[in-house]
Amino acid sequence: MPLTAHLQAAEDIEHVRPGLLQSPFYSRISELNLNQQWIEWNGYASAVYYADAHLEYFATRNTCAVFDVSPMRKYRFKGADVEAMLDRMVTRDVSAQALHTVAYNVWCTDAGRVVDDGTLFRLADDEFMVCCADPCFDWFQLSAVGFEHVEITDISDELAALALQGPTSCALLKAMGFTGIEQCKPFQIVAFPYADGEITISRTGYTGDLGYELWLEPRHALQLWDELFSKGKLYGIQPLGDESLDMARLEAGFLAPDVDFHGSLHTVDLHNDHSPLELGLGWIINFKKSHFNGRAALLEAKESGNYRRLLKLDIEGNKPAVNSILYSNKKCTQEIGYVTSAMWSPVVKANIAYGLVDGKYVDSEIWAEVYYEKELRWHRNVARCTRVTRPFWSPERARATPPPDC
Repeated sequence: MPLTAHLQAAEDIEHVRPGLLQSPFYSRISELNLNQQWIEWNGYASAVYYADAHLEYFATRNTCAVFDVSPMRKYRFKGADVEAMLDRMVTRDVSAQALHTVAYNVWCTDAGRVVDDGTLFRLADDEFMVCCADPCFDWFQLSAVGFEHVEITDISDELAALALQGPTSCALLKAMGFTGIEQCKPFQIVAFPYADGEITISRTGYTGDLGYELWLEPRHALQLWDELFSKGKLYGIQPLGDESLDMARLEAGFLAPDVDFHGSLHTVDLHNDHSPLELGLGWIINFKKSHFNGRAALLEAKESGNYRRLLKLDIEGNKPAVNSILYSNKKCTQEIGYVTSAMWSPVVKANIAYGLVDGKYVDSEIWAEVYYEKELRWHRNVARCTRVTRPFWSPERARATPPPDC
């Protein structure tokens, strides 16, 4: 007798949702996405650009722009042991983080390799929220082993979120009735009544400029979007896509996962992952803590100095060094690293890049082998690189409280 399989169609299974998911703002985003250019981010449709990536980029530097960060993974940590648990998991001192503030963090394997990075929101003495680009629920559960009073909940679909970035962002929020928002300091969190619920606003972002992130229930998402764009006409508001956001974050000196680094749980070959020391994140490693994941390995690496360095580079010329190999001499006989991100910066007026360089060559000359196309002909240029120690773009308004209305 032949065997017959009676399979239920995927579209009839409740937990299987075909195609890209739609964020709470999708209906408004889709209307503005003239070219219908999308990428997948955690299963959701995220706009590559709406009309013109450079127009959107300039809005973050001259007026204001909005990016949908709803696909970001969000986790609530709650319980009497939550501070101790998180303090063991991340590299910073969680006990020193004040209430209603946000702190950038990384969490590592025992070998000192970065699992992921993200932001840690302290909402109460015994409650935190972690936001990260990739799913980390399994890792968080493993990290909580041994702590009896910790409850971890994936609240990614319970919060809609927008990043409002640019010099007129504060003025727009004031015009919308968020009285006192100008007194919100960088990395501080404030809450306001909104509709029949509440909106949380943090002075955070991924552009290095003045900006805020807005968090609220999905049922109020479209109302918020409509009010932002109605009031925002006078403040030059634009929607912001992934391509233009990537330009702004590189100028700000921020890292992009799967571009500048690989999370250790996603690499196949040994040493293709990274330590926070390699990524220039030594400033958020607190070795005064008695223990955290990866402490011993990181301390050993720090003392030896034998690790790669992700360097900010100013490259001569105006041809972006995309995917370039780095050398210690102009003849390109000694390969020492490679470029992870590169662009011509319109606001800095410089050819900027991130380059991962072998530790023993950090103090040597650095040259980039740049290939570029002109009228269907490929050209090669070897360009000198200058190390930069500060963010390429860091305007005073991003730190001022109250910020200027611009």
